[in-house]
Formats: sequence, structure tokens, C-alpha cells
Amino acid sequence: MKTITLMKKLFNLIAILLIGIASYGQDTIRVKNNVFETLYSQSLEQPLWIKYRSTNRPTNVNRGAMDFYKEASVKTSDADDYKANIYDKGHGAPAASFSDNMENLKQTFSYLNCILQDQYLNRGEWRLLEEQERKWDDVENLSVLITIHFDKPVKRIPTNAAIPSYLEKHIYFEKSGKWKCFVFLNQKPQYKWTELEKICEPSEHKK
Repeated sequence: MKTITLMKKLFNLIAILLIGIASYGQDTIRVKNNVFETLYSQSLEQPLWIKYRSTNRPTNVNRGAMDFYKEASVKTSDADDYKANIYDKGHGAPAASFSDNMENLKQTFSYLNCILQDQYLNRGEWRLLEEQERKWDDVENLSVLITIHFDKPVKRIPTNAAIPSYLEKHIYFEKSGKWKCFVFLNQKPQYKWTELEKICEPSEHKK
């Protein structure tokens, strides 16, 4: 009887270890913190989607020289992926929308929240839409979903991080119950963000 009990305990321990190995080795990791939620692909070294709420937070702190940092338990992109090329470390959840305290601001600089984004897009129409979000959230809170899309086969930079082909931003106005959705090619913009609005598909909002 003791031998059978010991064998059962040993079997359970092995099962737990195997589950742990499978979880550690899986490609996609879902992470949620006080600022954003993301589904992150370790093989692409890019997020697949990022969600956050824009709620008219006060600006109390400044980013200064703050830079992105890696998460110890997740294989993400890193500083080498953004050197000597046309790509910026593009925020998903915007730093300016979470400057109410240093803890929130720092969380926006996790590489889990970082998109390999064309520099002209990041500094241009994408940034302008972020500024518009902060005007909209003066009136009502917003729930924002960013989806990141890739070519097949996936294109990569020499350091192996995948290059998104286009990004979508789905903005839900919580009081009025309306959506606004936009699509951006990951390249130098040819159109203003106001011209990039698309029809919102309800199935795209379920994450």
C-alpha cells in the first residue's frame, strides 16, 4: 500500500513538472498589469494584441530618459532590434496616457508593450491619434484594443524580431457605447489618421 501511495505521489509530481515545462515553453503568453493587458508571441518577439483604458489621468510625472526594459520570464524584442534601422520602439499603451504616477509610467516601457513600428508612423499619424484619444477621454472613458498583424511568411529584421505589416486600433467609447476603428500600414503614412477609419467588426473586439 505504501509503495502504491508513493508511486501515485511520484506520478503527480512528474505531471506537475511536465505542465510547468509546457507552460514555460509555450509561444504565446498572456500578461495583465495595472496599465495594459497583452497576448505576446515569444517566437515573433512582438505582441499580438494590447488592451488598455484611457481615463483622463493627470500628468504628474515625466518620462525623462526612461527607456524600455526586458521582462525576465518572457522572450521579447530588445534594444538591438531597434538599432540602425527605420523602426521605433512604439508604445502600445501610450506613456503620456499613464503619467499619473511613476509606477504606471514605467510599466508602459516594458518590451511587452513595445511594437516594432515604422519611425514615421510612430512619430506621425499614430502619435496624433493618441493625442486625440486624450481629448476624447476628457469627455468619457475609452477602452482601446490594438491588434498587430504579420505577413505570411513573416518578415523579420536581422536580429530576428518579426516586422508587423499593419496595425489596427479599436476604440470603445464607454459612455456612448460606440466604436471607432482605424487601420495603419506599418510604413510612412500616406494618409491622415482621420482618413484611415474602417468599419468596426464586432468579432474583432473579443480578446
